[in-house]
Amino acid sequence: MDLQKQARQQDAGQRVAELRASDADRDRIADLLREALAEGRLTADEHAERVEGVLGAKTVGELEVFIRDLPAAHDRQAPPAYTPVPPRPAAGAIPAEADANVVAVFSSAVRRGRWRAGRRLHAYAVFGSVEIDLSEAIFEYQQVVIKAVSVFGNVEIRVPENVSLRGTGGGVLGNFEVDTLDSVESDAPVVYVDGWAVLGNVEARPKRGKLVADILDRVQRKVDKGLRKHLDR
Repeated sequence: MDLQKQARQQDAGQRVAELRASDADRDRIADLLREALAEGRLTADEHAERVEGVLGAKTVGELEVFIRDLPAAHDRQAPPAYTPVPPRPAAGAIPAEADANVVAVFSSAVRRGRWRAGRRLHAYAVFGSVEIDLSEAIFEYQQVVIKAVSVFGNVEIRVPENVSLRGTGGGVLGNFEVDTLDSVESDAPVVYVDGWAVLGNVEARPKRGKLVADILDRVQRKVDKGLRKHLDR
């Protein structure tokens, strides 16, 4: 096997092990443990101890420990390698026309609070400042593109910490800075920041403590469903 290919596979496996475990992951491991108990591979005490550990596991790697010595762990298919969010949205996925424009010329403009984020937003700051705060926004689409252009101005973008964030752009005697962010939720929104800073500043980063509410609602429903399923057994 090619050494570089082997290194990539090991790195991908390590990233998967570090991912936060979902309730579906815990249910899958619990089912395997129940089968091992029925087959006589585990005693009742061993089964109870491992199930308790599964319920408290935080990552996929921690879950794998509880079935490492069982045949089912080797018979099942390996989990898919973690696929990072692409640096740019797929061609044609986002319309070229903006849903909204936020413009500040020798002034300031702010978009914050509970508002609906479209698929594309344009922000222009010319000798002014623009603030785009998505921390309480309603995401109607999974992919959101923000085109930010700053000329002797400042564009500041804040996103919830449970979305993915990507940036493509640069600065001409200015600063273009986007903090790369990866969500653990596969269906989380992705915010793409694209633009230029000419003798100005464009900055995008997560707002700590702020989460997308609809993602949390889905997670809570999964937790409630998982707890009910375990209590019914």
